[in-house]
Amino acid sequence: MSLDHHPIPHEALPPGWGPATVSDGRFVYRRHEPFLEVLAEQTDGDQANPRLGLGRCWKLQLRHQIGELEVTESIGHVSTKRAALDGLLECLHRIHDTVETPDDPIAVQAALDEIDLGDTVPGPK
Repeated sequence: MSLDHHPIPHEALPPGWGPATVSDGRFVYRRHEPFLEVLAEQTDGDQANPRLGLGRCWKLQLRHQIGELEVTESIGHVSTKRAALDGLLECLHRIHDTVETPDDPIAVQAALDEIDLGDTVPGPK
């Protein structure tokens, strides 16, 4: 899938966000100033909750920098590609609409903690 045909239309993205990587199993949307990435990646279902017996699911993550260190934090797991794309878009809008200073990782994570992902797959116990 090329960047010309990415699954979230440019007009649906909040200001400052754009696609960085778009493929069948990975979607990454990036903001450069400050650097933030929200990504969805298809993964083995047992990485979410092995008792569910899922073959595949989608992992949503936030990647940001703290000084020179790049940090990747889990947002959650969802069961479908559609839920992953909806979750990505919700994350981007939540950061844009509610975080005053997006270079504050605590504020960004707190905003993302409030998101109710559709088709959520519970994590391992």
